[in-house]
Amino acid sequence: MSKEMLEALNVLETEKGVKKEVVIEALEAALEAAYKRNYNQAQNVEVNFDPAKGDIHVYAVKEVTEEVFDSRLEVSLKEALTLNKAYEVGDQIKFEVTPKDFGRIAAQTAKQVIMQRVREAERGIVYDEYSQYLDEIMTGEVERSDNRFTYVNLGKIEAVLGKQDRMPNEHYEPHERIKVYVSKVENTSKGPQVTVSRTNPGLVKRLFEQEVPEIFEGVVEIAGIAREAGDRTKIAVRSTNPSVDPVGTTVGPKGVRVQAVVNELSGENMDVVQWEEDPSDYIANALNPAQVIAVQFNDDDNDRSCTVIVPDYQLSLAIGKKGQNARLAAKLTGFKIDIKPESEVEFVDDDELEEEDEILEDGVATETETAEVAPDQADDAAAEPAPADDSQE
Repeated sequence: MSKEMLEALNVLETEKGVKKEVVIEALEAALEAAYKRNYNQAQNVEVNFDPAKGDIHVYAVKEVTEEVFDSRLEVSLKEALTLNKAYEVGDQIKFEVTPKDFGRIAAQTAKQVIMQRVREAERGIVYDEYSQYLDEIMTGEVERSDNRFTYVNLGKIEAVLGKQDRMPNEHYEPHERIKVYVSKVENTSKGPQVTVSRTNPGLVKRLFEQEVPEIFEGVVEIAGIAREAGDRTKIAVRSTNPSVDPVGTTVGPKGVRVQAVVNELSGENMDVVQWEEDPSDYIANALNPAQVIAVQFNDDDNDRSCTVIVPDYQLSLAIGKKGQNARLAAKLTGFKIDIKPESEVEFVDDDELEEEDEILEDGVATETETAEVAPDQADDAAAEPAPADDSQE
């Protein structure tokens, strides 16, 4: 057993990365429990494992006392002095109590401990490997489905695809290969658990990074994504290089780049719009393909809402089917959007407003000057004699 034990410890350390010291510590604790469970000769015991020879020794630890009440825990001072004259009350003495048949129990316990450590090591390796893929895309093979999950084989682990993470327009067949987004990696008591998704907006981002080198390199950045999986997605892009058109680069020649993403997502529509620092321009772009006449914001700075004016004939286009276009634009920009047709809104031209302000200011100034000058004119009129009336003379 000693030789097999040492070989097992060496294999565990070299192949699984589990240190001998960790296994020996766990083995000693397991053997202590096994001794107490199978033998009632001592209560306070220690098990020592010799890593060089593979020998196992069990010791009963007893305290030196004047009077013994429990022989499993205590030893009298008189008996202790026969062993060593230096012992005093309160000292701890170890007595070897290794049973003759303890080797069989030790071998069985050691096997269980080593197998447990092997499983834990394998779980740790799998967890460490797949935790690196968090928020990344992986390609897996569909294995089976039940009422709760679709199970996707990612190689060393079986990931779960929940109902909320499945595309409503997709049906997954066994052995079908699909691209999934790793949304969660957990190390549970049953081992590593990987959750994947086909509906997460991160999947769209990673797919564009694969198809558009400029996005992967950071020349074009994805500023925001609003998605209703399986139906439509709006993605806002901006360029860090003034000479690069972010929308044209993302769409690609004749739309080949965006079409590759659409095909991977089973025909999900993609609207690529340009991000703008000016909120009104950004909102107007987000409502693409509808044309926007004006964007009016509320006076309350804390109220992120606005009214968007569109031509009457483009009202339904701006709102979209079941309000989808407006809903995605609001999610993308972070503003609550109220869309109104041009015919229901009265516009005042900015130039006219400026002219009215100037006229109003001039009018106020004239009245003020008149009010200031009138009293002086009245005094002069009273001081000067009235001109003679020639007709009366």
